[in-house]
Amino acid sequence: MSLIESSWKHEYIITNRVKLHYVTQGEGPLMLMLHGFPEFWYSWRHQIPEFAQNFKVVALDLRGYNDSDKPNEQSAYVMDDFIKDVEGVIKGLGYQKCVLVGHDWGGAIAWNFAYTHPEMLEQLIILNLPHPAKFAQGLRTPQQLLRSNYVFFFQLPWIPELLLQSSDYQAIETTFKNLAVNKSAFSKADIDAYKNAAAKRGALTAMLNYYRNIFQQRMLNPNWGVLEVPTLMIWGENDPALGKELTYDTAAYPSSVTFRHKQVVNN
Repeated sequence: MSLIESSWKHEYIITNRVKLHYVTQGEGPLMLMLHGFPEFWYSWRHQIPEFAQNFKVVALDLRGYNDSDKPNEQSAYVMDDFIKDVEGVIKGLGYQKCVLVGHDWGGAIAWNFAYTHPEMLEQLIILNLPHPAKFAQGLRTPQQLLRSNYVFFFQLPWIPELLLQSSDYQAIETTFKNLAVNKSAFSKADIDAYKNAAAKRGALTAMLNYYRNIFQQRMLNPNWGVLEVPTLMIWGENDPALGKELTYDTAAYPSSVTFRHKQVVNN
């Protein structure tokens, strides 16, 4: 364990009838980080010590992931419950507001939380997850439907679980290694950490249940109003699953939005 990691704390909090695990470091205003699929709090390992200099950073394991509770019912993985989880974490930690950071599924939850509880956010930071209205529009195009074809595969019962866990969770390793622009970004220890998190009892089905409920969730509603929360969008332009065109005209939704686009070239 490095000197930086030794100052991290692993803790639990009960919210909305589930016990959620999180890693925390630092003191001050709350910065709450929400990961994506197929990840867990570990995805924020580089950002935690950086922002802990000015914030109490909390990197959450979303329900169904890693060391957080994994309800058995598919109906437990819906946006209303994700929003209540986040609300309970903020209040349970003794805060009224936070800076909310989300990537991928964490970004989807963050967008929806911001619309439901704008009064609880100082700032919203989104990494590579379009505004829900733009995502709904994108799914009406052949280009984005092709990029999102895995979503439809995940609707199948038990077959996705078998694929993901076969050959020592090779599909998870492939996801991180083959889709990364910088092929050296993930060490063997990093890959093993993600595999071990996915291998915990009930985790794979819980993670996939996010997708299995996606077409019943309001996040695909194309009609959204103006969001009164200062918003920063950070977008890696080489994302193979989400085209950068999904960011176009996003400024029509948040009343104050800043974009940071980055194109990475692997030398």
